[in-house]
Amino acid sequence: MFKLWRRGWLPALLLSILPAVSMAQFGVGISVNLAPPELPVYEQPPIPGDGYLWVPGYWYWSDDAQDYYWVPGTWVEAPQPGLLWTPGYWGSNGGEFVWNPGYWGPQVGFYGGVYYGYGYDGRGYEGGYWQGGHLFYNTAVINVGTTHITNVYVKNVVVNNVTVNRVSYNGGPGGVRARPTAEEQAAARQTHFPATPEQQRHVEAARSNPALLSRANHGNPPIAATAKPGVLSGKGVVAARGAPAHPAPARPARAEHAARAEPAAARPAPAERRPAPPTARRAPTERAAPERPVPYEASHSVAPPARPEPEERRAAAEAARPAPPPHPSAPARPEARPAPEREHAEPPR
Repeated sequence: MFKLWRRGWLPALLLSILPAVSMAQFGVGISVNLAPPELPVYEQPPIPGDGYLWVPGYWYWSDDAQDYYWVPGTWVEAPQPGLLWTPGYWGSNGGEFVWNPGYWGPQVGFYGGVYYGYGYDGRGYEGGYWQGGHLFYNTAVINVGTTHITNVYVKNVVVNNVTVNRVSYNGGPGGVRARPTAEEQAAARQTHFPATPEQQRHVEAARSNPALLSRANHGNPPIAATAKPGVLSGKGVVAARGAPAHPAPARPARAEHAARAEPAAARPAPAERRPAPPTARRAPTERAAPERPVPYEASHSVAPPARPEPEERRAAAEAARPAPPPHPSAPARPEARPAPEREHAEPPR
């Protein structure tokens, strides 16, 4: 009987002794007139051991700093076997943003349709399930790393009818347009357990770190995820990678611009090189000109020292030309022409 009483009343007793600040942080009643920043992009650290569940990071409000601060995602042990974590979310029905706290329960309920990733794709949880008091992990979305875990499986997750973006709140202008399903409404009526003391210490550690304030990190916290709750330094701490949409497409765009700019920048170079080939071609023609005995003008312009040879040839030609002076005897040719007439006249003889 004592064991049954302890199991039934121990959770209620723990809830009654929780600090008022912790209850305020995880309870309903926080309202802000400023939209939370977009969710940062980060890598999930490896799971520290069997029995841990992933609690995604989220933006929370600090009244002292009057600003949002990032609560890093972390691995947390479930309060008891069979419980899953439903993340909290910001909801807006106008100009105010109200925080809906997360909770532990036998089923994952509605968390605003916010895409937290790593199994929390807006509807339910695809990172694992309980069976026989053991957690089975989906390695398609969970980073097991080198941790020795045998109860694993692979299930590719397909997100249907969900806009995958980095919006961190539901409703309002620009928010996620999602409404709870009948199954999620049924999960909301089940028995719930608040965040564990480890999760509460984790939130307190994040609130006391100025680097996690939104105005300090501009939406890219240096501590985006941790391997264990409350441990914000050392091994297992992961920083945000920044906005994912800009770097990836920007690189090919820059490559295209560079490819287009290269020919434009390279055009002057070929323009300077173009005169070189003609000069190289002219050089062999000029050198070959003296070898060719054909036109005198080309040989005269290219190889002036060769002038004496053509002059001697001219002299020889001129010396040979005196033979033609007998051109006056050209009339003798007509005399030769009558000879054939005489030849024709000879037959009548």
